[in-house]
Amino acid sequence: MLRALSRPATRLMERWLPDAFIFVLVLTIIAAACAMIFEGNSPTAVIRMWGDGFWKLLEFSMQMLLVLVTGYILASSPPVRALLARLAGLASSAGSAVVLVTLVSLAAAWLNWGFGLVVGAIFARELARQVRVDYRLLVAAAYSGFVIWHGGISGSIPLTISTPGHFTEDQIGLIPTSETIFAWWNLAIVAVLVVVMPIANRMMVPSDEDTVLVDRAKLEDAPEPAPIAPDTPAERMENSRILMWLVGIPGVIWLVMYFAGGGGLNLNVVNTIFLFLGVVLHGTARSLLSALDNAVKGGAGIVIQFPFYAGIMAIMTGSGLAASMSEFFVSISTAETLPFWSFIAGGIVNIFVPSGGGQWAVQAPVMLPAAEALGADIARVAMGVAWGDAWTNLLQPFWALPMLGIAGLKARDIMGFCVVMLLVTGLVIGAGLLLL
Repeated sequence: MLRALSRPATRLMERWLPDAFIFVLVLTIIAAACAMIFEGNSPTAVIRMWGDGFWKLLEFSMQMLLVLVTGYILASSPPVRALLARLAGLASSAGSAVVLVTLVSLAAAWLNWGFGLVVGAIFARELARQVRVDYRLLVAAAYSGFVIWHGGISGSIPLTISTPGHFTEDQIGLIPTSETIFAWWNLAIVAVLVVVMPIANRMMVPSDEDTVLVDRAKLEDAPEPAPIAPDTPAERMENSRILMWLVGIPGVIWLVMYFAGGGGLNLNVVNTIFLFLGVVLHGTARSLLSALDNAVKGGAGIVIQFPFYAGIMAIMTGSGLAASMSEFFVSISTAETLPFWSFIAGGIVNIFVPSGGGQWAVQAPVMLPAAEALGADIARVAMGVAWGDAWTNLLQPFWALPMLGIAGLKARDIMGFCVVMLLVTGLVIGAGLLLL
């Protein structure tokens, strides 16, 4: 059934879904038009919001670019490549490859969303080198694991509301992660997804005549520079392991000290882990720089598109559109159904505001008073928004950009399969929020 559903979905996306850059341009126009039509903002006011917000994600853009680059550097180091190759050897067929990449991606994304994106993409490439499998589905399966991130230990909304000094602390106090991430009902949703998603992805494996294989030559990284006998001081430094270790090992020591002191994961820490482990495991600057050359090729989409998404977020928040969407769903909710409608509202808002923390800043002022007035469980409402934010990432190519850059595909190549997974995961998460 899912294979039959994925076939027309894939054809539809391949035909109609433009490049991710065109998608963000169209999304910009839609957001601006809605701000004027539904919120009564003037064209000049919308343009001002858009322009004022255009560069608000510069720090985040650089962080995301470094997730791609440092993750690729680490994953392409000789020890990690050997480990991934050994793990990929467990797959003996297209179906087992799809199941394996889904499970690895789910586990990695539950630990940390940035780690999940990079590991999933690199592992998909390695599997495609060894197994005859539809590469589009393989990468889509890797990306589908990302849906679990906001129910995991790097979820920005549950971590925010458990942190002293968060912007709604005066209203709701501190909500510990035992009531959100580690609540039994949230763990139950995660567990069902871990079971259902690999099976669903496996059921979408195309028939032989519909399978699209990747040219394995395109998956091969640029050859390592041929070892040469260093003749000059510069060449000796480029091939010196001692120099790399003198920098890399202190970086690893700092990480140990950081975590021993109670530090948690965030984007900067993830990038630090990737970078310094990459420095140590590559061993020489020549090897690392060769990996860097390959890594930066996939970063163009991030560099050019993230400012446009920052502009869209500014329109959505400044015009009142995001709040109006949330208010509509609040108006049709009860105490029991508010977590579910928070999930739906979060999913819709996420298409225009693809940022968990930014989305909570927009929706919390609407959802929290409603939860208090209706007597709803605030932790469940917050997690409803969190799951909605993660859910429609399967439709929104924003977060797929790092993975697509590593995999060498375009959004249209995987989105047909992702739409099917959007339906499957939506049923699981929605049912969990309603019934558990």
